[in-house]
Amino acid sequence: EVQLVESGGGLVQAGGSLRLSCAASGFAFNDYGIGWFRQAPGKEREGIACISATDGSTYYAPSGKGRFTISADNAKNTVYLQVNNVDPEDTAVYYCAATLWATHLYLFTPKGYDYWGQGTQVTVSS
Repeated sequence: EVQLVESGGGLVQAGGSLRLSCAASGFAFNDYGIGWFRQAPGKEREGIACISATDGSTYYAPSGKGRFTISADNAKNTVYLQVNNVDPEDTAVYYCAATLWATHLYLFTPKGYDYWGQGTQVTVSS
């Protein structure tokens, strides 16, 4: 079955860094773009970054510029999100999602994605 499994979340101190992983299986990884989203309590789900497993191109939403870096290891069917200098405002559930690259329209709109993971909780302490 199609699976997207996030990992790497947890408790981190403000100013620190973390790397989230998204392990994909059950579909043709190289045909998709993989995006990272996050949702904090009381807020809408927002896009952070997306990478095309087809051609390696990367894209960042305004909220994802500066402290975030997205990367992929196609051999492992895994996408990463590096977050530096975290602060308590980064506390949220982080999700990865897959969109068929050949037909994608919107990279930072949840409705544009075909598959979703269950999310991983990131909590930043002050």
